[in-house]
Amino acid sequence: MKPLIAFLLCTLLLAACTTNDQSLQPVPGSITYRGQPQLKLTQSPPGTRLQHHFVNQWGQDVYETYIIQPDRSLKLGSREEMTRPF
Repeated sequence: MKPLIAFLLCTLLLAACTTNDQSLQPVPGSITYRGQPQLKLTQSPPGTRLQHHFVNQWGQDVYETYIIQPDRSLKLGSREEMTRPF
């Protein structure tokens, strides 16, 4: 009986450990919203982080961080939305 309980417990714990790729999707105002930019970043080495600030359609300040990939494309790394004070 104990091995069965241990097996079920391990199964539940492993099921909870699965990862979903919930990568950020570009929103209106993002650099990559309509695809990758035409201009390639040739001066910056891969792995460089760059920040982008804009105001979204709800008036929130949005701060995004992009990471330059080895093929010079941009990958959205993080996004932070802040409500503007009145």
